[in-house]
Amino acid sequence: LLVTVRAFDFLGLDRQNLVGVTMPGFGTTDRTYTNALDLMKALGITVREISIVPAMEQHFKDIDHDIADRNVAYENAQARERTQILMDIANDIGALVVGTGDLSELALGWATYNGDHMSMYSVNAGVPKTIVQMVVGWIADCGGLEAKAAAVLHDILDTPISPELLPPAESGEIKQKTEDIVGPYELHDFFLYYVVRCG
Repeated sequence: LLVTVRAFDFLGLDRQNLVGVTMPGFGTTDRTYTNALDLMKALGITVREISIVPAMEQHFKDIDHDIADRNVAYENAQARERTQILMDIANDIGALVVGTGDLSELALGWATYNGDHMSMYSVNAGVPKTIVQMVVGWIADCGGLEAKAAAVLHDILDTPISPELLPPAESGEIKQKTEDIVGPYELHDFFLYYVVRCG
């Protein structure tokens, strides 16, 4: 989103032509939902909200999947539904889906095939997650954003990394934390640097 906003500004394009889509699902927490809406509004882009819950409930009925079974199908189906929505909106309005996936996720295979691993333009495909975080922090501090947008970016950086595909804890907090599952990104990116950059 930040890269695309910068590109629009550089080209003198109206930010209202940039469409941000939030797609709350079974695992969406109030914190990430609110941050998504607040950031889009603070950046002055067009905001769309499409809940994936009804579509997922129907899909699980269609494939005879017990919605209480929180297996890999339960998780990946949500990521694929979100990608389908983005691709279809892009086709409908003559746009491109700008992907959020980064080099760390791709290297680990920590993305859903035919889901969040694909887009029409992947600006972060060669950038490790730790660098993405540093860039977001720099933009929040030095990028000339309004205070509201900068505050949201800092809260996003303070939020545990998660695909939010499993329901949150009873407290409403994120229960599914990526680094609890795959390990710390600082370590992955350290080794990834020496593999990719140094052979």
